[in-house]
Amino acid sequence: MISLPPETADFHSIFKDKHMPAKRPAPRLELMDEPRMNEAQRALLEAIRLGPRGVSVTPRGPFAVWMHAPDFGHLAQALGGHCRYKTSLSSRLSEFAILCTARLWRAQYEWYAHAPIAEKAGVTSRTIEDLRLGRPPKSAPKDERAIYDFVQELYKTRRVNDRTYKRVHALLGDQATVELVGILGYYALISMTLNVFRMMPPETEKLAFAETK
Repeated sequence: MISLPPETADFHSIFKDKHMPAKRPAPRLELMDEPRMNEAQRALLEAIRLGPRGVSVTPRGPFAVWMHAPDFGHLAQALGGHCRYKTSLSSRLSEFAILCTARLWRAQYEWYAHAPIAEKAGVTSRTIEDLRLGRPPKSAPKDERAIYDFVQELYKTRRVNDRTYKRVHALLGDQATVELVGILGYYALISMTLNVFRMMPPETEKLAFAETK
C-alpha cells in the first residue's frame, strides 16, 4: 500500500455516490499514533518513509497492522515497495492487477487506496467501475483483459492453462510475467491482512463493497 496522492480526494468525490451501502466493522487491532510508538515501531515507520512511498506515509491500512509485528513489517514493506514501484510492468497494468486482487478479496482499504492511482495511471473509470461491480471489463484494452482472465482463472482453479498463460506471456515476457505473479501474491497478503484485522478507509469515505455480518 501507499500514501495517498492529492488526486485521491477528487476520485472519491466522483465515485462516492456509486458505492454500495455497507456497514463499517470496527478494527481488531489498535491504531498506533506516532507519539505512542515504541522504538521498534518507530523504526518500521521510518523505514517505510525512507522508501519509495515517501515521507507522507501514515500508519494506517496494512502499516497499522504491521506496527504490531515490526520485524515482519520490515520484510513485508520492503517487498511491497518493490512490487509497487520497481517491477517492469507499466503502472497501468500493475494497478489494474492490484484492483483485480482487491475486488476478489473485497478489500476495502486496498480499493480505496488504489482505485484513484489506477485511474491516474490510465485505467479508465468505466473499467474501474466494472471491476468494482464484479463485471468483466469488456471495454478494457487487450492487455488488461488478458491480465483479468489470468487473475480470474488463477483464483478459480489455482492454476492457469497454457492458452491463458501464453496470452499474458506474449504481452509481458518472462520477467514481467514473474513480477505479475509476485504482485498478485503480495496484494493477496495485503488483502488478507486488511480483511482479517478490519482495516477500513477513513470514516468520511463510503465502502466500495458490502460487508457481511
